[in-house]
Amino acid sequence: MGKKGIFVLAILMAMITNVWAQDVPGNDDTSKWQFRLRGIVVTPDESADIETIGGDASISTAVVPEFDISYFFDENWSLELILATTKHDVEAVGTAAGDLDLGHVWLLPPTLTGQYHFTGGDFVPYVGAGLNLTLFYGVDEGPVADDVDYDTSIGYALQGGFDYMLNDKWFLNLDVKKLFLNTDATVNATTALGATVGADVDINPWIIGFGVGVKL
Repeated sequence: MGKKGIFVLAILMAMITNVWAQDVPGNDDTSKWQFRLRGIVVTPDESADIETIGGDASISTAVVPEFDISYFFDENWSLELILATTKHDVEAVGTAAGDLDLGHVWLLPPTLTGQYHFTGGDFVPYVGAGLNLTLFYGVDEGPVADDVDYDTSIGYALQGGFDYMLNDKWFLNLDVKKLFLNTDATVNATTALGATVGADVDINPWIIGFGVGVKL
């Protein structure tokens, strides 16, 4: 991870720690903590600018569980930390060397969003925006490349969804997020292609989740 990635991660953790450490004044009837467990579909809206050989990127969809934690300052405003990890197959397609299987990579994208909740009944819609830090790990280079390296990504996140209250404590949740996620990838394909190729890759996934939550 580069210095910039470490700095942003430190800021995110400091914000979370500060929230945990404070007893923020607000409505005594408002539960300050919410926890959700969702199943999510992560669908990249990918594109790439690949040096030398041209072409584009193809990145697979992933379906995984996701856990998130929310802290409420009052009944309307909250912070949410979103935690999940996904595995994606990667290809360079339509290049001068044909379609190239670049194996797979795991993404760890902790995302912190500020949310506004529209209260007034069992149906509670919300909107949110925040920061995303994506770490790439567990890279399998596939049959073509000798090595593939992905730079840590820092970007923005937009969010919308709703909670549907089943009772005072338990609720259902539907959530949609858009992450603006870009990475510089370096493919060492010296053995197969006689070159090292760089690429500017936009992943920009849509994340659609459905799950259950609890207020504490």
